[in-house]
Amino acid sequence: MAAETAIIASLHPSPIAKNATFTTFSSWASPSQVSIFYKPIKISRSLVSQRKKPSLNTRCQVVFPNENIDSKAFTASPLQLLKSSPANRYTKEKSCIAVIGLNVHTAPVEIREKLAIPEAQWPQAISELCAMNHIEEAAVLSTCNRMEVYVVALSQHRGVKEVTEWMSKISGVPISELCQHQFVLYNKDATQHLFEVAAGLNSLVLGEGQILAQVKQVVKVGQGVSGFDRKISGLFKHAITVGKRVRSETNISSGSVSVSAAAVELALMKLTGSSYATARVLVIGAGKMGKLVIKHLAAKGCKNMVVLNRTEERVAAIREEVKDVEIIYKPLSEMLSCASEADVVFTCTASETPLFLKEHVEMLPTVQPEIGRRLFIDISVPRNVEQSVSELKTAVVYNVDDLKEVVEANKEDRLRKAMEAQTILLEELNKFEAWKDSLETVPTIKRLKDNFERIRDAELNKCLSKIGDNISEKNKKAIYDLSVTLVKKLLRGPMENLRCDDARTLDEILENMRALNRMFDLETDKSVLEQKIRAKVERTRK
Repeated sequence: MAAETAIIASLHPSPIAKNATFTTFSSWASPSQVSIFYKPIKISRSLVSQRKKPSLNTRCQVVFPNENIDSKAFTASPLQLLKSSPANRYTKEKSCIAVIGLNVHTAPVEIREKLAIPEAQWPQAISELCAMNHIEEAAVLSTCNRMEVYVVALSQHRGVKEVTEWMSKISGVPISELCQHQFVLYNKDATQHLFEVAAGLNSLVLGEGQILAQVKQVVKVGQGVSGFDRKISGLFKHAITVGKRVRSETNISSGSVSVSAAAVELALMKLTGSSYATARVLVIGAGKMGKLVIKHLAAKGCKNMVVLNRTEERVAAIREEVKDVEIIYKPLSEMLSCASEADVVFTCTASETPLFLKEHVEMLPTVQPEIGRRLFIDISVPRNVEQSVSELKTAVVYNVDDLKEVVEANKEDRLRKAMEAQTILLEELNKFEAWKDSLETVPTIKRLKDNFERIRDAELNKCLSKIGDNISEKNKKAIYDLSVTLVKKLLRGPMENLRCDDARTLDEILENMRALNRMFDLETDKSVLEQKIRAKVERTRK
């Protein structure tokens, strides 16, 4: 084994001892002894870092000082190289589904807003996550109440570690602080969590419907994105089915259940001695959240309001839907002048920087005497109103975390309805787990077909070679067709016994799979593992 010198790129020097010697492997070189020298990684910027946040897209590289590599190294498969290295942990671990995240129940808005990723940047986030050494598939669910990363990880603990480091890098929140608010769930628990999210059972406002639309958007955005693959895609699609069933078969979605509805209710609770009929209302933003705010305001008796938006088209469309309410459109450039004439201001935009600073609000005139202080109801994440505005005697700010006051009012009724959904959740959870387990048979089917095809091709060539050239093309084709038909018929029985249907249980199917693996020495675990490693090697080269 030749001694080589290598430079290891790393974020932290502590794990690398000075003048250390390690056994390393790569897809292009056989295992060798190398001397290790620490070199810090330079973090590249990416789409996710357009908010002036650094992006973690790093990997360790071994740089050889010369190109005189043994040609035999090229014949070694990634799996062989892997098993000859200390990194053979892959062969002892099965990939798992994991969710790593923070939500309204575990982290304050001050932390969540730093981790928020705009929908347009979800594909880039998936790409960055799947470029990591232990992540196969990924999806991001980022809303005003949660930021959750779902992954299929080659290694359970190392995968979580990589995602946590990535979350820290894109947000600027130290890992130690992140871990105080972070939750991690694996496999069945992770699946159940997403099902509860889609059903509205994990929302601040129990049963709210907007989260289901957001889960659907994850699937829509993920289509065609490398890394949003079979398991993660199947997980989210099944979660949508669960969300629909819970809402159609229970009463959990009855009544006003949304963040927007709770925001309108909260403002009404704080309007002491007044109501929406007399208060001057300003809504900033006419997107999905803004539209819901306007509709709930109309339902609560608000007869006129000013709506600020970048364009008038959306406001005009809302005006057509909400009859008997005077909706006045104003451009965002008139924000401060409109705010000066408003008693209650709702902010629900996608702006990544505050719209209202303390110095802006300080300059605004006082509100009507019966109102007391100007109310800012900020349901945006990141927040649209600077928190220091609450320090003023003339204004008070409420954000999404303050909606808990409204939620507590009808908590018992909602919990009763949530119990109805648990039976549906359990049923669908078992269905998904059965589907996921059935995927284990796919490598066996492919390997078995390849095995039979290899034998068929070899025997066909032997037969034709014995016959020699004295055979017509017609007869040659007849022999070829015979060989193909024989293989298909021989495979029919094994294939039927690996098929998921009502005729056999999942346990029977998996036992049939293991029996075929033993009988034909298919080594599907190694085959699948090798494919995964090859994919990682290709990503590294790119």
